[in-house]
Amino acid sequence: MTTASPDRATTRLATTPRPRRVKEGRGYRAFRFVNVTILLLVVVITLYPFLNIIAQAFSSESYIVSGDVNLIPRGFNIDTFQVVMSDDLFWINYRNTVVYTVVATAIAMALTTPYAYALSKRHLKGRTFLIGIAVFTMFFNGGLIPNYVLINTLGFTNTIWAIVLPNAISVFNLLVMKAFFENFPAELEEAAAVDGLTTYGVFFRIVLPLSKAVIATMVLFYAVSFWNSWFQAFLYLDRAELYPVTVYLRNLIAGTTTASSTGAGVGDVAQIAANIQSVTMLLTVLPIVCFYPFIQKYFVSGVMLGSVKG
Repeated sequence: MTTASPDRATTRLATTPRPRRVKEGRGYRAFRFVNVTILLLVVVITLYPFLNIIAQAFSSESYIVSGDVNLIPRGFNIDTFQVVMSDDLFWINYRNTVVYTVVATAIAMALTTPYAYALSKRHLKGRTFLIGIAVFTMFFNGGLIPNYVLINTLGFTNTIWAIVLPNAISVFNLLVMKAFFENFPAELEEAAAVDGLTTYGVFFRIVLPLSKAVIATMVLFYAVSFWNSWFQAFLYLDRAELYPVTVYLRNLIAGTTTASSTGAGVGDVAQIAANIQSVTMLLTVLPIVCFYPFIQKYFVSGVMLGSVKG
């Protein structure tokens, strides 16, 4: 057996043609330029209102009223933050919001995930009926008064259950998870069943660990929804110490707006009335903004996997 000499091998490598780089056409370069320009405009349009809110939150009332605040705070002050955050009730309500969001999200995921997994099985008896029940609730509901009567009859008023149970399952999230589980490789489940795992074993030990993307996405959807929710608490709770922070800030806006419109607010009250909305939105969105980066890597893949049927 003969082997090529080092010189011959080097010569062969030197004479081997390198892959030619495809030259981008003029049309493709124009498309990429337009695409990047449009995306940059979308980013600017999206960020500008948020940055403007931050600037107004730290600006004085006179500059806000005169419309001189854009992206940089004018007449820097933190009076509104001091007024809001020095109130013990604010921190009590903030703690309530955290508790409500965590408990409600946990319950929602515990109900939505197995329901979606069951609906993804085409051999399930009554599958069409169960899907129909879920979809029906997207278009029809009992209305405000029957819901209030139901919550009151169950004894849920002035309790956490009035907040966390009525919206425990989002049909949209349910259908997204169902589509994801329908695309799950059946071979993995069959192999696990051959190894002796039961249906629950397959679900908890095989399916869930491989579904982190869609689960993280649904957790984000539910958490944002419950965090921003205020109407149910406003409707079913009548004790201030039970309110979430969204209701606290809503009442603060209503009070300062009334004082400002009647001319009764001067000094600190007038200052709060000028930028309370900016402070409110900033304090409300801050935890979600801090939470989002931890699951951002799962977000896009989770939505796509759950929305594209294979």
